[in-house]
Parts: sequence; structure tokens; C-alpha cells
Amino acid sequence: MAQHQAGPRGSETEHERLNRELDQLLQGLRVALPGVQVLLAFLLTAPFADRFDLVEGESRGLFVAAITLAALATIFFVAPTVHHRLRFREGTKEQMIQVANRLALAGSTCMCLAIGCAVYVVGDSAFTDTPARWIGPVTVLVAIVTWYVIPMRYRKDQTPEPA
Repeated sequence: MAQHQAGPRGSETEHERLNRELDQLLQGLRVALPGVQVLLAFLLTAPFADRFDLVEGESRGLFVAAITLAALATIFFVAPTVHHRLRFREGTKEQMIQVANRLALAGSTCMCLAIGCAVYVVGDSAFTDTPARWIGPVTVLVAIVTWYVIPMRYRKDQTPEPA
């Protein structure tokens, strides 16, 4: 018999909680995955563009880093779905949710860095000898603050319980 527990969702069984948590996690990945896939697609086609030869020096290295990071982010974001398919109905949902959460965070970190590298390359190549290339590092800083720092400042005792 499933055990009931009181919580912010009222009374839900352990099974219901796990299903809800997995659904929420997969929904979040459905939001992030298309963005990183579009970024990866554009990065993969860029070397075939006419003016790609203008990308030189450190920008070329950061371009490779951007592709690698976008590819890793894609892998990390897709992994929980593959895990779910491989271990469907085997009673490993709690473990899968914990691992999938870590993979989602790793994917988000790779995506943050890939975006920053790509923006740096564009700024450095399109606006040579201007501060435009620093928009990339600023983009990474904004992502770090909004994706990681702000949520880590949430306090459980400052959030009112639903009525």
C-alpha cells in the first residue's frame, strides 16, 4: 500500500510525488532542449559560411569550445529521457530523478558557457577592436546570476505555504 505524506501538494503518495517530480523535470528539459539545439545547429553550419575565415585566433578556439559545450548540453538534456526509456517501470524513479536533475544542471551550465562563447566570437569577429566581444562574458555572468545565484538565495521560511 502506498504511503501518504503531507506536503505542499496536500496528501500525495510517494508514487504520485515521484511522477510529479519527473513530469516537472522533463517539462523543464522540453523548454531548454530546443534552445540549445538551435544554437548547436547554427554553430555547426557557421564554418560553411562565406565569412567564417574571418574568425581567427582566440575566437576560433572559443568557437570550437562553443560547439563542444552546446553538444554536451544537448547530450545532458536528452539523457534523462533515454534513462527513462531504458529503466521504465523498474522501480528506479527516485534515483533517476536525482541523476536527471544533476544532468539538467550540467546541461544548463554547458549551455550558459556555449552561449557566452558564441556571443564572444560574434562580437570579436563582427566588431573587431571594440568592446563588443565582452558581451559574451557579460552574458555568462547574467546567466549565472539569474539561473544559479538568485534561486540559491530563496529561503524556505520566506515562502508562504498554500492555503
